[in-house]
Amino acid sequence: MPYPTPPAESPVCQLLERQAADYRGWWWVAPPHDAWLASGQGVAVSADLALRQAWQAAGRAAHSPSAAAPAVDAGAPVGAVLFWPKSHALGEWWLLWLCATLPEGTPLQLVGENQGGIKRVLKVLAALGLGCRKLDSARRCSLFETRLGRVGIDPEAAWTSFEVELGSEHLTLASHPGVFGHGKLDDGTRLLIETLAGEGRTSGDVLGDVLDMGCGDGILAAWLARRGARVTAVDVNAFAVEATRRSLAANGLAGEALPGETLESDVYSALGERTFDAIVSNPPFHQERAIDYGPAARLIEQAPAHLTPGGQLVIVANAFLPYPDRLECAFGGFEVLADDRRFRVYRAIKR
Repeated sequence: MPYPTPPAESPVCQLLERQAADYRGWWWVAPPHDAWLASGQGVAVSADLALRQAWQAAGRAAHSPSAAAPAVDAGAPVGAVLFWPKSHALGEWWLLWLCATLPEGTPLQLVGENQGGIKRVLKVLAALGLGCRKLDSARRCSLFETRLGRVGIDPEAAWTSFEVELGSEHLTLASHPGVFGHGKLDDGTRLLIETLAGEGRTSGDVLGDVLDMGCGDGILAAWLARRGARVTAVDVNAFAVEATRRSLAANGLAGEALPGETLESDVYSALGERTFDAIVSNPPFHQERAIDYGPAARLIEQAPAHLTPGGQLVIVANAFLPYPDRLECAFGGFEVLADDRRFRVYRAIKR
């Protein structure tokens, strides 16, 4: 399902628009969902499948960073604009990737909200040996300009791994900036796994064909696959999909041990009419710094169509999030399996 109609113009894009610059032939790197961008010129480069699908549905070019490099062979972009992300480590990765991907001397503009740390790019660029000048500031946003150069740091170095202890069990997880829970196990996900492991009535049921929705670094997919589940893992973020693949391989769970797939998917968009015995998830509710219940709402509302009769949806969420009403509407009922005051684990069964 393509991303809905882009929201009204964001402050960072208002700042870009007032430059009266010709951005034809430029790359928009890690751009926001924005009406001005969606109706303009340029090519989107984003790890966000939903954004790429929206651009492609409008007849615009959009690429994943893993597929963008070959596009340079057909003609490098005139320049690039990097929208500085919430994760500074991810912003630094994008800089390294651009330096390794595009020709030296390619103009690069960096834009972001002041409260989001855009001014930090001055130190980052200086550390990489790249000059920088400020072009403009307005709407509590800043715009800087530099030119790309070879910095001698491989973007692959951003990939790391860490160990997670779950009782007597250990898992090795791959991690990349921008992937949920980067470098650590999220407390909500830990509660979900402990609940599945401790509830005999639940742990025996979350087997068969299981969908891990929003797989992140692959912790749920790996934990379930180790117990014999046939896991299909999906995420809208290309970095998360690759992290899950690496995590499964690191734990010897690739190939025959995991008959399912690891796919990029905007909620259920890549799954067609496939059904599962269980869907498990720690659904996101942020789009950068903004709260966005849309993906979680679609996860819940469309879950019955992707469950076999008697199949169950098991999710963990912050206790304050308004999911009970959606679960009641979609399933006609639900139960709370765990509640530690910060997080709740919900289960709903398709009757």
